[in-house]
Amino acid sequence: MPKVALVMGSLSDFKSLEGCIKLLKKFKVETEVRVISAHRTPEQAAEFAKSAEERGIEVILAAAGKAAHLAGVLASMTALPVIGIPMNSSTMDGLDSLLSTVQMPTGIPVATVAINGGGNAALLAVQMLSIKYPELRAAMKEYRAQQTQEVVERDKEAMEMAEKL
Repeated sequence: MPKVALVMGSLSDFKSLEGCIKLLKKFKVETEVRVISAHRTPEQAAEFAKSAEERGIEVILAAAGKAAHLAGVLASMTALPVIGIPMNSSTMDGLDSLLSTVQMPTGIPVATVAINGGGNAALLAVQMLSIKYPELRAAMKEYRAQQTQEVVERDKEAMEMAEKL
């Protein structure tokens, strides 16, 4: 079974990441959810990253705000792919988190999604995992087809609403 870790720097991020967790569950991806701070619990962050692969984790999602070094710290200690989720948790509307997450030195890549982009992080993880798990690729194609159908239905509704005006 595919396995992803979702690590957040603070429990206050959990509410914003519920959609991410629900999407991973929808795709039947086992998810280990943790709160680990790159700054307040650096030893735990190091141990988590170094032991992730042996625990069966295949992709790490790292959500953090403000200085947002969590994704980079984890990526520096594992060869697993890390997807950074910058969180909107400051007076800069998350721009500081985005820049902290995306500005990685050469040799330590972190894929980065939009501010509070947990849903896209989950989908990107599923796409990465689909290289190994063909059933995830099929599920992703079905998910995309369902999205398309929903937009087609909203289009029809909009045209009908406009005709009634």
